[in-house]
Amino acid sequence: MAAMQWTDKLALGLGPMDDTHKEFVDHYNRLLQVTGEALLTELDAFIAHTVAHFDQENRWMEQVDFPACHKAEHDRVLAVVADVRKRMERGDEALGRQLIQELPIWFDNHVATMDAALAAYLESIGYDTATGEIHRPPQVDACGNPVEAGACCTPAPVSPVEGSPA
Repeated sequence: MAAMQWTDKLALGLGPMDDTHKEFVDHYNRLLQVTGEALLTELDAFIAHTVAHFDQENRWMEQVDFPACHKAEHDRVLAVVADVRKRMERGDEALGRQLIQELPIWFDNHVATMDAALAAYLESIGYDTATGEIHRPPQVDACGNPVEAGACCTPAPVSPVEGSPA
């Protein structure tokens, strides 16, 4: 298995997120260097990092009311990793190696989609990751929907109930 490399395509321009992603890559690469009991020890360190990594992003998302599908993906990944870890402890190192082989594919996709959307949104609202302050709150219309600056709320036309006069 090839080591993951930190590249510009993984950099999203949100310092704390980029730093955590660099650490993810480092933890992943350490998994490639060990076997047996040492692999379980490194996997535990990787899991601890990943829990903290996801908790950080989840806090940001909660503070800005970001869509929950991103957190749900974090939860699924942690569930899979925990299950694989248990199976490895019972002797299934091959399953652990399969997980390790698939992690870079997942990570590249997750960073390019979900994390990129989160980073762009946090930037757009002027979110300070250190304080949790929002310096440019999103503008919403009277219906609570996000709008471009200067746009107005235009309620959608109400369709007539079937059988009622239009």
